[in-house]
Amino acid sequence: MLFRSIEMAEEKKSESKQLKEKLFASKKHGALRMSEDDQTACEALCKDYMAFLNQSKTEREACANAEALLKEHGFVPFTPGMALKAGDKVYQNNRGKAMIAAIIGSAPITEGVRLCAAHIDSPRLDMKQNPLYEDSELGLFKTHYYGGIKKYQWTAIPLSLHGVIIKADGSKVTVNIGEAEGDPVFCVTDLLPHLATEQMKRPSVGLIRGEELNVLVGSMPFKKSEESEAVKLNLLHILYEKYGITEADFVSAELEAVPAFPVKEIGFDRSMIGGYGHDDRVCSYPALRALLDTTSTPKHTAVVILTDKEETGSDGNTGLCSSYLQYFIEDLADCFGAKGRHVLHASQCLSADVNAAFDPTFPDVMERNNCAYLNHGVCVTKFTGARGKSGTSDASAEFVGTVRQLLDKEQVVWQTGELGKVDGGGGGTVAAYIANLDVDTIDVGVPVLCMHAPFEVVAKIDVYMTYRAFFVFMAS
Repeated sequence: MLFRSIEMAEEKKSESKQLKEKLFASKKHGALRMSEDDQTACEALCKDYMAFLNQSKTEREACANAEALLKEHGFVPFTPGMALKAGDKVYQNNRGKAMIAAIIGSAPITEGVRLCAAHIDSPRLDMKQNPLYEDSELGLFKTHYYGGIKKYQWTAIPLSLHGVIIKADGSKVTVNIGEAEGDPVFCVTDLLPHLATEQMKRPSVGLIRGEELNVLVGSMPFKKSEESEAVKLNLLHILYEKYGITEADFVSAELEAVPAFPVKEIGFDRSMIGGYGHDDRVCSYPALRALLDTTSTPKHTAVVILTDKEETGSDGNTGLCSSYLQYFIEDLADCFGAKGRHVLHASQCLSADVNAAFDPTFPDVMERNNCAYLNHGVCVTKFTGARGKSGTSDASAEFVGTVRQLLDKEQVVWQTGELGKVDGGGGGTVAAYIANLDVDTIDVGVPVLCMHAPFEVVAKIDVYMTYRAFFVFMAS
């Protein structure tokens, strides 16, 4: 009788286990759901991504490197009215800061296109228009931070200087100092703990103030000159000798200070990637790479948008509040005698942006059942925004169902997540601006630790599964 009771208990346990497996959503670690071939492909993709990230620390560099890859894979500049057919590959460079690329599909353009949209700008320190000054025989640059940052994180770390300077004669000078072996670097200074008593009493948001984010750029006077501002003079002399610029040329420059350290693998197991600019190049590169790896003609025209200005609200002529995407689709439709609005209405979009990964050190800001975890795959986010879903496009249940079915069918490891607790804050993406064009849109992307910090962290598995999501979507 005892043995029979044990057998019945085991049967009930087995039944409940089977029912649990049937009814519960899977929350297995991605590595337990991947084949050896996928793991090998994951490592190869992430190696390429790390190389791209090292070379693309600004939106201009990311755009230029994307254009070079597109050309290598047979893409040609798009011209309105050009004759196009299935399989043709075209791209359009928007002012060197944003990029659209497309592969023409076999289906009529009126059946819509498959859009993947990501941004290539990241939080940083921008130089002011009159940046250079001397104080107490030190040369410094005045900055204005770009995007949402914790200002104190940008002190006492090595910084490189990237950008362009347009000289008085209209010629352009490209600047990249601090990345090559032997280059000098720069930094924002901070107080030593011994003298920071009053500073440490400030609220954390003002621990370092905006006007204290001054970049240290030199300390030597010009040829032992006793003139005032001799250090500033020496720095301008160096810049004139190297670039042919004067102080007045700073007014027509775009100079950005970004972390100088390279991208690194993280962990004894090398399972993660740490570096600057994951947000959002960790979605930009997989989207671009998925398009480049589309070797056969897709059914629907596949389009990738790499945009600028997301971190500051997507305004400006290179941000997605601009009409450049709409105009591109309209011009593309014209090539086939169709109307752009009809194409947009039939289109679908994966808005590719990062989400916050659960951090066990800071668990209170997340709701565990509805947040993303490292190594659980690409994160699908039905809605973004803040608090009362402010600023969200909120994908329809029907489109969520379509995406879900596709990812499951193609064995893409995926999860859901939202950016923090309801009252905790949140954040926006470009999804709303594309949805406003009458396009079915949903957010997908890579979970990130330390988002918006100079050194962000992602898991390799999530990078790869995001690439896989884009690839199968563009092929659908």
